Amino acid sequence: MSAETARSLLVGNCSGFYGDRLSAMRELVDGALEDGRPIDVITGDYLAELTMLILGKDTMKDPGLGYARTHLRQLEDCLGDAVEKGIRIVTNAGGLNPAGLADKVRELAQGLGLDVAVAHVEGDDLRARAQELGFPGALTANAYLGGFGIARALDTGAQVVVTGRVTDAALVVGAGASHFGWTPADHDALAGAVVAGHVIECGTQATGGNFSGFRALMKAGMDPTKPLGFPVAELHADGSSVITKQAGTGGAVTVDTVTAQLVYEIQSTRYLNPDVTTHLDTVRLEQLGTDRVGISGTVGSPPPEKLKVCVNELGGWRNSMELVLTGLDVEAKADWVREQVSPRLTAQSVEWSRVTLPEADADTEEAASTLLRCTVKDPEPGPCGKGFTGPLVENALASYPGFTMTTPPSQPTPYGVYRPAYVERSAVEHVVVLPDGTREVVPDPEVTAEAVHTAGLRPTPFPAPADTLTRRMPLGTFVHARSGDKGGDANVGLWVAHDGSPSYDARVTWLAKLMSPRKVRELVPEAAALGEDAVEVHMLPNLGAVNIVIKGLLGDGVAASTRFDPQAKGLGEWMRARSVHVQEELL
Repeated sequence: MSAETARSLLVGNCSGFYGDRLSAMRELVDGALEDGRPIDVITGDYLAELTMLILGKDTMKDPGLGYARTHLRQLEDCLGDAVEKGIRIVTNAGGLNPAGLADKVRELAQGLGLDVAVAHVEGDDLRARAQELGFPGALTANAYLGGFGIARALDTGAQVVVTGRVTDAALVVGAGASHFGWTPADHDALAGAVVAGHVIECGTQATGGNFSGFRALMKAGMDPTKPLGFPVAELHADGSSVITKQAGTGGAVTVDTVTAQLVYEIQSTRYLNPDVTTHLDTVRLEQLGTDRVGISGTVGSPPPEKLKVCVNELGGWRNSMELVLTGLDVEAKADWVREQVSPRLTAQSVEWSRVTLPEADADTEEAASTLLRCTVKDPEPGPCGKGFTGPLVENALASYPGFTMTTPPSQPTPYGVYRPAYVERSAVEHVVVLPDGTREVVPDPEVTAEAVHTAGLRPTPFPAPADTLTRRMPLGTFVHARSGDKGGDANVGLWVAHDGSPSYDARVTWLAKLMSPRKVRELVPEAAALGEDAVEVHMLPNLGAVNIVIKGLLGDGVAASTRFDPQAKGLGEWMRARSVHVQEELL
C-alpha cells in the first residue's frame, strides 16, 4: 500500500436531508480538525423515500427537474474553494435526474471560470420498466445502488460526483474504496465503511442533534446557542474509523451520540447494503478523546442476492382539520361533533384522533384546551375538499360550546404511497458516466448470500430477572432512544447511557430482558392491534442496545400516514417517558 492510500481519509457530510443547512458545505470547506487537517471528501445525502416522491412530482411538472436544486446553490458558494483545496464532492443529489444535475454542475463551474471534472452514476431509475418489473402505476421506482460506481469515477479524477438513488452509506463506501483500493471481496473493510457512512449520513444527528441526552451534553459544556457542527469520519484502510467534527464547531461527539445515529432506522442486526452485509452486532465504540469516537471490529459478509427498490405511487387525495376543545366535558364535546359531522363525510377513509384530557383548573386557556383532528383520504379530490370542510365549518355555530379551528379550511393535497420491493441484480444496470463522457457498467459482486434476518433476534423466553425490589420509574431514567421510519415500519433503538455508572453491565442485561415484543406492545398500545408478529426486538449487546421494529405502525409510509407523528420521530421519546419497573440496585 502506498503512503497516500495508507493515510486516513477524512470524509465530512454536509447534508442529512433535502432542506438541511445550506451553509454546511461552506463550513466543511473552510474548516479543519483540531490538528489542522482539512477535509478530503465532502458527501451529501439528500434522498429519503419522501424526497423521491417530491422529486417525482417535480418531474411531472418539468421532466428536466428531479434533482435537489439546493445542491447547486451550495456549489455556487464554495466550488472554487473546494477545487483549490483538492476537496472532492460526492452526493446523491441527482435524485431522479443525475445526468441533468451533472450538466447543471458543469454549467455552474463554467460560469465560475472553473475547469471541473464532473461524473455521475445512473441505472437506479426503473420507471421505464415499472410495469415489466411488477410496479404498475409507480410514480418513482429506484433500486438502491452501491459505492463502486462512485469509486470508479473518483479513480478517473472526478472532482464532483452526483448519483441517483445509491444507499446513503454508499457515498462513504465509494470514497473509501477509491482511496484504499478495496475490492468487492473486502467485506470487513466495506462493512466498516458502511457503519461510518451510516453514522454521518444524517448530518448533525451524530453530533448531538435530536439526542435524548441533550441535557447531559449541555451540563458537560456544550453551548446550546452554537450551531451543531457536521460530522467527519476519519476512515482507515481496514474499514475502522473515528467519528469527530471540525474545530470550533458546536455540538459534541460521544459514544452515546454516535450510538444514537448507529441504531437509527435499522432493521435487524444484519444491515443490508448492495456492496456488503454489515454485522451490526460486531461494532465496537470507544471514546478516544474529546469529540473523538472510535469504531472498530465491524464484520462484513457477502451482500444480499437482490437489490431493494423504493417504489412510490400516487395514492389519492387527503385533507385534515383540527378543532379546539376547551375546559369541561371535552370528551362529550368531541362525541357530539363527531356524531354531527361523520354521517355527512363521503371520503373513503375518515379518521378522528383520540382526545387527551387537558390540565384541570389550568391557569391559561391553552393549557385548558386539547385538539381533535379529523383526517380524510379518497381517490378523488371532491370528498376531501368542500365535501369535507363544508360539514365541519357549517357546524361552527351549531355544535359544542367554544367551537373553533386552528386554521381556515384548506384545499385537498395529493399523497403518495411508499412500498419496498426487490429485484434481481440482473434487472439493474449500474452505470458510471466518467468526466470524459465514457460510460462504464459497474459489475455486480461475484459472491452474494441470502440475508439471515433472525440473527440477533431476542430469544423468547428470556431468563426471568431475579426477584428483587423494584421502583416504578420512566424508562428514560438511564436509557436513551432514537426512532424513525422505514416506509410503513417504525424503528426504535434503545440503549443504556454511558454515564459512568458502575451498574452499566447490569443495566444492559436488564434492558435486554425487559424489552420483549410483549412489553413493547404494552408500552405502545397501537402496536398491539397490528398482530403478534408485528413487533421484533433485535439484540446489540456491544452497543448496550436493542433495536425494535414495529411493522405497519406507519401505514403506507410518511406521505400517506395519518398518525400524529407520521415518521415516528418522537416514538422513542414517548417510550422513554413510559413507566417501567426498575431494580433498586440499578438506580
